[in-house]
Amino acid sequence: MKRLGINLCSLSTLLLLFWAPEAKAWGCKGHQTVAYLAEKHLTPEAKQMFEALLTENPVDPQLKRYCGNAVTNVFADAATWADDERTKAPKTAPWHFIDIPLGATRDQVKESCGTAGCVTEAIRDQLRILEDKTASAADRAQALRFIIHFVGDLHQPLHAVTNSDRGGNCVPVEYFRRIPHPIGGSYTPNLHAIWDTDMVERDMEGASPADFAGTLDAQFKSSEAKWIKEGIELEAWAWEGHQFAASTSYGAFAVKIAVEPNVAVEKCTDDNNIGDRMLKLHEAAGEAYQNAAAPVFEERLAEAGVRLAMILNEAAKTHP
Repeated sequence: MKRLGINLCSLSTLLLLFWAPEAKAWGCKGHQTVAYLAEKHLTPEAKQMFEALLTENPVDPQLKRYCGNAVTNVFADAATWADDERTKAPKTAPWHFIDIPLGATRDQVKESCGTAGCVTEAIRDQLRILEDKTASAADRAQALRFIIHFVGDLHQPLHAVTNSDRGGNCVPVEYFRRIPHPIGGSYTPNLHAIWDTDMVERDMEGASPADFAGTLDAQFKSSEAKWIKEGIELEAWAWEGHQFAASTSYGAFAVKIAVEPNVAVEKCTDDNNIGDRMLKLHEAAGEAYQNAAAPVFEERLAEAGVRLAMILNEAAKTHP
């Protein structure tokens, strides 16, 4: 009986580690919002072309979909696919972010792209496949799904920063009444996760992603011409996100977070136990923090949608 108890305990630990929640930029509803908003700005030709490409080359039905299979809009469904694919193809994990060290300068953006790749490089690589007239339709559809997701990722501020804390995954945060606790080598709630999902969904107030996309489109209508005029500048978009992360994601806390030495961190016990040290700061994100963050993530979601449409409209011109 004692041996059985030990085995059950070990099994429980393994299950906890396996099922530990992994931060997914913007979460299901945020990524879907970006896709719905982008669809509003696609040219008729681009919309028809890419809708057909996705429909005729569907996602592997055996792939476990974290966000479920209930979304019928092919662009919104494509928006979350890359996170599911990451579990099957771990090499794609670094493609979702760019680790620009907190405290860096603008000229450090390009050098922050690691040897395994980063989100700006991944967008360019997948765009080349999408625009390649000799590539198979299946490969082009996969590239399109990556692009739809990665443009969203690039606009999440904590996907453009690191403070030797895995993009805020190792920063425990008390979010309203939720008290942080360790889980799967990280903490929940944590800084990255509340920006991915919790704050966005609270801000949506129960609206569907399609409805929220309409709200943001109307809210930022006056800025869209400016964003389009600025053109496709991936490193500039990453730097914008980094600055928002510094000023708001980290900067809006009452207890200031110091800039850490830039070291490689794979788990929250690295960098002199960064997770435990951050836990002791007792960071709290309540109404004041939510109110400071909302204008930032609303603008970033809107920018992501408009800029994704810019990229796809341009790509559509290569396949008349």
